[in-house]
Amino acid sequence: MDGPSNKEKHVAPTTKEAQRAELHKTIWRIANDLRGSVDGWDFKSYVLGMLFYRFISENLTAYLNNWEHEAGETDFDFAALKDADAEGVREDVVAEKGFFILPSELFRNVRARARGDEDLNETLERVFKNIEGSAVGFDSEDDLKGLFDDLDVNSSKLGNTVAKRNEKLVKLLDAIGDLPLGNFEDNSIDLFGDAYEYLMQMYASQAGKSGGEYYTPQEVSEVLAKITVAGKTKVNKVYDPAAGSGSLLLKFAKVLGVENVGGFYGQEINLTTYNLARINMFLHEVNYEKFDIAHGDTLIDPHHWDDEPFEAIVSNPPYSIKWDGDANPLLSNDERFAPAGVLAPKSKADLAFTMHILSWLAVNGTAAIVEFPGVLYRGGAEAKIRKYLIDNNYVDAVIQLPPDLFFGTTIATCIIVLKKSKADNAVLFVDASDECDRVGNKNKLTKDHQKNILDALAKREDAPHFAKLVTNEAIGANDYNIAVSSYVEQEDTREVVDIIELNAEIARIVARQAELRSSIDEIVADLEGVK
Repeated sequence: MDGPSNKEKHVAPTTKEAQRAELHKTIWRIANDLRGSVDGWDFKSYVLGMLFYRFISENLTAYLNNWEHEAGETDFDFAALKDADAEGVREDVVAEKGFFILPSELFRNVRARARGDEDLNETLERVFKNIEGSAVGFDSEDDLKGLFDDLDVNSSKLGNTVAKRNEKLVKLLDAIGDLPLGNFEDNSIDLFGDAYEYLMQMYASQAGKSGGEYYTPQEVSEVLAKITVAGKTKVNKVYDPAAGSGSLLLKFAKVLGVENVGGFYGQEINLTTYNLARINMFLHEVNYEKFDIAHGDTLIDPHHWDDEPFEAIVSNPPYSIKWDGDANPLLSNDERFAPAGVLAPKSKADLAFTMHILSWLAVNGTAAIVEFPGVLYRGGAEAKIRKYLIDNNYVDAVIQLPPDLFFGTTIATCIIVLKKSKADNAVLFVDASDECDRVGNKNKLTKDHQKNILDALAKREDAPHFAKLVTNEAIGANDYNIAVSSYVEQEDTREVVDIIELNAEIARIVARQAELRSSIDEIVADLEGVK
């Protein structure tokens, strides 16, 4: 068995909405049935981790099988090989795919032996370490390191005894193995990625506030990505400084195609979510050499100095979190924050993320940032930062979003669009607060709503009660307040009342009332006469 070719072939996706809906229903039933007493948000690491294990196993098997089949070995099956016979291609495979799995440690083979394996927990632990270890010494080492850390097969959450834990692990292997994801060669990659996104969305919805920190609704992600690549068919590099599970970055792959994005870059402070983001990249067939997701605090210790600037930046950073601010003297001289002459307040890091993003934005680039509404109008240091942004003509647009779009909050957030190269000295304000439909218990941006927002940005002109182009000078005169409601007049939907007609109607009512009273008096008089 020789080394594989550099190119894999995939069939165009044929998944229909009905099939996807059925898959979603099955996934959620499995996830709920299996977790038992484990909190859903905690249990997601097991479901998503096992889904990833199945994915990379089938991905590798299909990759090697396709190569051998094209070479004429039509009966070849990598999963049926002895481990010793597979070792010969290890280095070539890791160089291309970023990892290697021995045939005996593939998902389907471990699953087949699982019920009779009294040491299943130890088997899985060894397999996961071996997969991560296969990348050591290769360029993919950092991308694989710690990927399975949150799939703790020895956790008491799975059961109080080894036997009970293994029983749960068998059920998990069977459930994930039975998911109708089709043959890998039939483009099940789309289905794996879709299954992951659906699980993240449902877990975030169930988890409430904590879930919202890790997942941005797909339709919001799509709007952000489309804003930053408007008029472009490809971009060199995309970046998210608060990457979460990577859903925002991956929208570029769907909007432009993976081949039209030079690289996916991001940083995430939460270790579990950082692992999920890397898993998500693999599941969406963004190979290790095309992404660089770092772990750490972007504001204090950014990891991509050698990669900036970025042509497209999207982000939904955490709202109004605390940060070091002026308590850390190094930050005042940091080239990302220093130009504004002031740091964001220690209790509200929102505009610190904004300044970081602006600093790393390419001259021909666009950034779209979901912001907490307070940053648009609060005073103090935030007002001074807004003054810097407006006076230097960096703010391209401010979009007011509808309320109740995000998991864990009903707040109506906004999007700030930044550019370093603009054709005018003005800001477009868009009131999209009504651009939504109620779906279930949340509001949702439909395709039509997204189009309305994107069309407004493209036209860049006034539209009654929807869009207003305001000069930077006028914004300065308004104390650098950039709240959309300060510039876009809301439509008065109250009923127009004709005062003259209303007075006439009142007069008629009073006259009629007098007639009725007179009639009643007569009736009463007649009754008293009868008595």
